Amino acid sequence: MDLSRVRAEAEELREDLLRWRQHLHRHPELSFHETRTSAYIIEELLAIPGIAVTQPTPTSVLGRLRGGRDGRNVALRADIDALPIVEETGLPFASEHPGAMHACGHDGHSAMLLAAATLLARRRADLAGEVVFVFQHAEELAPGGAQEIIDTGVLAGVDFVLGQHLWLPLEAGRLGLAAGPLTAAVDSFEAAVVGRGGHAAQPHLTVDAVVLAAQVVLAWQTIVSRERDPLLPLVLSVTRIEGGQADNVLPGEVRLVGTVRSTDPDLRERVLRRMEEILAALTAAAGGSHRLQVTRGYAPVVNDAALARRLGPILKGVLGEDALVPATPSMVGEDFSAYAKVAPACFWFLGARSEQKGITYPHHHSRFTVDEDVLPLGAAALVGAALGLLHDTMEE
Repeated sequence: MDLSRVRAEAEELREDLLRWRQHLHRHPELSFHETRTSAYIIEELLAIPGIAVTQPTPTSVLGRLRGGRDGRNVALRADIDALPIVEETGLPFASEHPGAMHACGHDGHSAMLLAAATLLARRRADLAGEVVFVFQHAEELAPGGAQEIIDTGVLAGVDFVLGQHLWLPLEAGRLGLAAGPLTAAVDSFEAAVVGRGGHAAQPHLTVDAVVLAAQVVLAWQTIVSRERDPLLPLVLSVTRIEGGQADNVLPGEVRLVGTVRSTDPDLRERVLRRMEEILAALTAAAGGSHRLQVTRGYAPVVNDAALARRLGPILKGVLGEDALVPATPSMVGEDFSAYAKVAPACFWFLGARSEQKGITYPHHHSRFTVDEDVLPLGAAALVGAALGLLHDTMEE
């Protein structure tokens, strides 16, 4: 199949892409509350001939495009939720909802998927199979929207699931693809170091929970530096320490909160086990006690290697030989990982950084934005990938 026209056709939708992205950016909604967002997406999808629209969950949207011939089924996913951040970009289409902001690119993801739906619908008569457009709610808040959608059964029979993420660490116009791990498993923890409080001038009569907590934090870091294979990625970060209210009182309890991120399943289990063991040993040795609660987050995104290898030539054919680069795995979390339980799945990064335009603020920053010039590229990548997988040129 000749994919050379796909990029040019996507460029012709530039004004629509900007309109969609900027409307969504102006009206962000938080995870599990994407009511107006989903209503807007439904309105835009219904304007595209041939797409059947449903809502598998209250704030997600699903579009189906059946081709003129039988064939494979491909699902394309975009996330639609925003973050609880006060926007400081100064953009003319900045958030009109105080305390909510599209600070991760989900507005762009949704716009690119709407454009992909538009372009693929134009090819409906010649399309072999079915394309499912998944506008997923609640990516930013565990347990996430992906599993909720999967649990409804609407993706049964899908042969492939594809997704992409606008990515500020990568230069605009580049597409990062990896055959294997791309993001990390994300677990959060809350620990309590329990001692015996007392007067700060009489520490010998107490079990100092502050000192104990400091020992625990440092000891946990030796898991990273001395107890794991240096070639395996691992992050163990204590992000919050809480305890005490006065300068002359030693608190009886200190709370430690943080995150653990890893890409290896065995390492993930071992780290959590060792955290408990170290916490228990140190507090018991001092005459204190402990509590530890771990909340399991998203599994790592691990691209199906065979699928990623198939997509490489397709994406080069759409975007150009130089556009495709090896993706650098990141320790962020993404609930796209859940779709790998449904069918072979592949996720890529689409560069959206521009030093020249000053578009450099990281994801989840109050001044985050993306280079809108890449939106047609992302739409073209989705269309090209879907067509390549659905048609005979990619038969093995």
